[in-house]
Amino acid sequence: MTSTQRRFALDQIEELPKDLLELGTLINGLPLALRQQLESSYTRVVESTRRRRRILTLVQEALGQLRLDMKYLTFDLDATRNERDALLDAQDEMED
Repeated sequence: MTSTQRRFALDQIEELPKDLLELGTLINGLPLALRQQLESSYTRVVESTRRRRRILTLVQEALGQLRLDMKYLTFDLDATRNERDALLDAQDEMED
């Protein structure tokens, strides 16, 4: 196994909850017949956990971007209101 493969495998392990890693270790310690029965279910749980984590990360990033966009929009709205008020004041002065 190359260092890149090891690092990738470690990254995958680190993203799993401790309880799930412990369960995998316990399953690996079971006799072959029992292990074969549980491995497919364990694999599905691991995949769904990773999928949920990826989705959560995407949602968090999207919320962060939304917050930033809201700040820009609020700033732009305030600037537009100030410009409008200044133009209305200038128009009132010209009419007087």
